[in-house]
Amino acid sequence: MPLVDNFTKLLIRGLLAGLIAGILAGGVAFVLGEPHVNAAIAIEEANSATGEVAGEAAGHSHGDEGEPLVSRDGQRAGLFLATALAGLALGAIFSVVANYARRLTGMSGPLLAITIAVGGWLAIEAVPFFKYPANPPAVGDPDTINQRTLLWLAAVILGLLSVTAAAAAAKAVSGHEFLSVRIAAPVAAFLVIATIGYVSLPGINEVGEDFPATLLWEFRLSSLATQATLWLVLGLAFAFLTERATKNTEVAKKYALR
Repeated sequence: MPLVDNFTKLLIRGLLAGLIAGILAGGVAFVLGEPHVNAAIAIEEANSATGEVAGEAAGHSHGDEGEPLVSRDGQRAGLFLATALAGLALGAIFSVVANYARRLTGMSGPLLAITIAVGGWLAIEAVPFFKYPANPPAVGDPDTINQRTLLWLAAVILGLLSVTAAAAAAKAVSGHEFLSVRIAAPVAAFLVIATIGYVSLPGINEVGEDFPATLLWEFRLSSLATQATLWLVLGLAFAFLTERATKNTEVAKKYALR
């Protein structure tokens, strides 16, 4: 059954689904990501200590740089708050997209929710990630952070364009008699736009040769798993809440007819 609820109900549903997704994503980030972050910070501190010793030997003193503004314990606690807030924000955006998308398709509410979640993950996470994968602490030049941020935003725009092209292609061939064509057209449209963007955007590689490759890829995989959890749970939770609301409405109608 297509989405028939008003926008207020969709927004509340999206916020609840986003909160659930954010908390679970925070748990994945804590279990899978924190050990790699700690290892990367240890490498960064070791390199910093080596640099300070070398500087002192050369007659230079950097002085006391002080403690970080937020301790590691505070950062760990803030991780769940950050992912919960991110989930709420994505849930609100998800509701807006669902409210608009239901006017363009006859998909059932749950299927539409899952489709939007997959599209969102591809656009905002997968496309940028495979062009500019996440890096742990101790990786990256602080002087290029603005450039890297702008390039990441460009990759997000590329992801949105790729998914939009795929959706337009899917709609254009929705009435075609061959299932293979209905599948191939959106996939081809997505790949063409993403490939053109990948070729056009410059590459960035600021990982030092001495940084452990295993730690780097384990961190990146944990980052990918966290984002996948966020989008998957968001879509499934929204779909479940939609089905639950539909069932409650049907039950209420049956009792009203008695």
